[in-house]
Amino acid sequence: MTTDALEPTDVGTVVNAVPGREMLATASRIVVKVGSSSLASLSGGISDDALHALADALAARARQGTELILVSSGAIAAGLAPLGLRRRPKDLATQQSAASVGQGLLMARYTEAFGAHGVTVSQVLLTADELTRRTHYANAHRAMERLLHLGVLPIVNENDTVATHEIRFGDNDRLAALVAHLSKADAMILLSDVDALYDGPPQKGAQRIPQIDHPEELTGLAIGSTGAAGVGSGGMASKVQAASIAAGFGTPALITSASNATRALAGEDVGTWFAQHGTRRPIRLLWLAHLAGVHGKLILDDGAVRAVKERHKSLLPAGLKAVEGAFEAGDAVELAGLDGVAFARGLVNYESAELPRMLGRKTRELAAEFGREYQREVVHVDDLVLL
Repeated sequence: MTTDALEPTDVGTVVNAVPGREMLATASRIVVKVGSSSLASLSGGISDDALHALADALAARARQGTELILVSSGAIAAGLAPLGLRRRPKDLATQQSAASVGQGLLMARYTEAFGAHGVTVSQVLLTADELTRRTHYANAHRAMERLLHLGVLPIVNENDTVATHEIRFGDNDRLAALVAHLSKADAMILLSDVDALYDGPPQKGAQRIPQIDHPEELTGLAIGSTGAAGVGSGGMASKVQAASIAAGFGTPALITSASNATRALAGEDVGTWFAQHGTRRPIRLLWLAHLAGVHGKLILDDGAVRAVKERHKSLLPAGLKAVEGAFEAGDAVELAGLDGVAFARGLVNYESAELPRMLGRKTRELAAEFGREYQREVVHVDDLVLL
């Protein structure tokens, strides 16, 4: 069993009250994410007006004593024009090249814009490894806390220059949700070029959805694609997913437009508020549910499904009916019932080649035949998350 993807502390923190958006006016620590479409265009690169307007809004709040962390897209978009590219590249190598050129340009603009307000900024580049391995997570957490203690406004981006397909967050919306968890932020604000979530196409007279109290309320909504044409990699679906992730792990979130930044920070009725509906849990479970690469599937009998799903028990060999895929001990796998539909994910304690001889057998039998190391769970409850 691997212990790499663990968080050092903060297990099971329970929040008694569910705050509304008005809490943004007094929140002491907020993660703000801004998308590429709000900062840059294919033809003009970074928009100084848009970037300075954002810096004005955040600096004003920072001067009031609020600790802010800005998760900013835009590095790849900023690198397009200098490289003579007309559109966002699809291949990873060219994306990495554009990010390498654009990240310095983006930070130079931010340094200038915030510097005009006397606010010092720093660059923090992250990959998924930093937030899913115990030592890396602890280092990232300490660094972020120290920056905030020193009065610095960290500007976070995915380290696109070195990130591979296997370890990428996929978009900065999900990165923002993880940073909110990492920093124990009071709330998260996702800024884009859309002012809220609507119950249909806004151009056809749809109504703004002011608040989402539970993910079930999203059922049936035509939210839009997970990707967007142009300079960005996310879309409204990506933002809704990130806001739902954050709210489900204890951090309320707001989706609105960059032009509403000042009003959003003041707790005014703009955008769509995702009320907290879960409690804070270890970051490895957040990673496991939403970011981990799945390497196989375990098929459980009905009794094991009930034990895992309803009674929150570990998965034992006796409940296993079949094994699909090839994986190593410590890999993430899906757990499914006899219908094959996955209902959970977990970190498996055995490699796939070991499990077929263990199907349906009690751990006591396995220990007697193969040794005491076979007396452990297939997936421990602490390394398991329901989907």
